[in-house]
Amino acid sequence: MKKVLERPGPTRFPHSLSVFFPAYNDALSLPGLVRAAMEVLRRHVTDYELIVVNDGSADETQAVAEALAVEFGPRMKVVRHEVNRGYGGALRTGFASSTKEFIFYTDGDGQYDVRELPLLLAQVTSQVGLVNGYKILRHDPWHRIFIGACYNQFARFLFRVRLKDIDCDFRLIRKAALETFALTSTSGTVCVELVTGLERSGTAVVEVPVHHFPRLYGRSQFFRLPSLGITFGQLIQLWLRLFATEPARQVKKPVTEVSAERTECGVSR
Repeated sequence: MKKVLERPGPTRFPHSLSVFFPAYNDALSLPGLVRAAMEVLRRHVTDYELIVVNDGSADETQAVAEALAVEFGPRMKVVRHEVNRGYGGALRTGFASSTKEFIFYTDGDGQYDVRELPLLLAQVTSQVGLVNGYKILRHDPWHRIFIGACYNQFARFLFRVRLKDIDCDFRLIRKAALETFALTSTSGTVCVELVTGLERSGTAVVEVPVHHFPRLYGRSQFFRLPSLGITFGQLIQLWLRLFATEPARQVKKPVTEVSAERTECGVSR
């Protein structure tokens, strides 16, 4: 039976939390994202840190992030890649830089609303290692929706992933579960590697419906032909490593889906 989820009140999250945002040319979206995140953390979490990973941006992302770090003090830090390392590289740096018991990340472009983070926090139990958002409705150009749907179904089939929305980068992860395997991808393939590793670790997984908004600034790097080619090649290499050369591991926990039939969060743009 699916649960109906309501937006939780300002209950304190009983664990420490690292939040990070991988950012590539996201100077325009970062201020609103960081300030909204800090407000959520102030209300819901006692022990937290916020990290911006600037993945070799060519715009003013570094200057904007540093100004925000001055504004928020020691709870915020900025990690800079001198050259772009790809989405997987940015996530790996974010995970490595996180010091708390749980880690939450979403993209620096602001297509997800960080004010919905409490929806994920409310689902954590002693058994849960991943709380993953799934898009109620995707707000992107039609070609991105089509390619994304094909990629998601192909990856779920190839890697036997039960999570319904692999490329929803609105994730809360128990650090101890993340430390049971190593991430190697540098492209968007890292999302498949991440959720596959977490499912294979045996930790409990919960999916929560979240809103997705049109991109207001910049352009996605994932849907360019060179990026798609790199991602496809790494996807095949990843499959060979995980399923052709390593012994299969049994997934011990089911994926629990929280119903989208819930009280509206009142999120608007």
